[in-house]
Amino acid sequence: MTILSIAVNNPLIDGRQSERAMLVRRGVQVLLHDMRLAVLPELALANGRRADLVGLSEKGEIWIIEIKSSIEDFRVDRKWPDYRAYCDRLFFATHPDVPLDIFPEDCGLLLSDGYGAHLLREAPEHKLPPATRKAVTLDFSRSAAQRLMMAEWAAHAPVRE
Repeated sequence: MTILSIAVNNPLIDGRQSERAMLVRRGVQVLLHDMRLAVLPELALANGRRADLVGLSEKGEIWIIEIKSSIEDFRVDRKWPDYRAYCDRLFFATHPDVPLDIFPEDCGLLLSDGYGAHLLREAPEHKLPPATRKAVTLDFSRSAAQRLMMAEWAAHAPVRE
């Protein structure tokens, strides 16, 4: 399924996320930007999964952030362990209404209010194999460039009357 479409008003938003999840995402994006990571939402991985947020550090380290907007959202999700094979660090991000003790200790933890976020727990590092790092970095780069082009096209689309 295509994440972007030039037929919608904003091709950078695919509409699958709840308002609460988008609020968490926005705060985490602010934090990661301040930490000098390039951030890309909704990146498809080679295993068919889609990461909520992927961050790429200046050193090439890859972070995946899984957003959880409720206790139920966390409980029904069994796919998040699959993300470990595609990142150096795995985090959960949530908002203040979700109890923090539900999240696994072996993952990082971010708390977002929509305007920013706080790093509550650092994620343990598990270095990616070089071939996987290259593949994820290429996917990140190509997806970012494609989305930028689609956003540019949408911004300059002819007005229909």
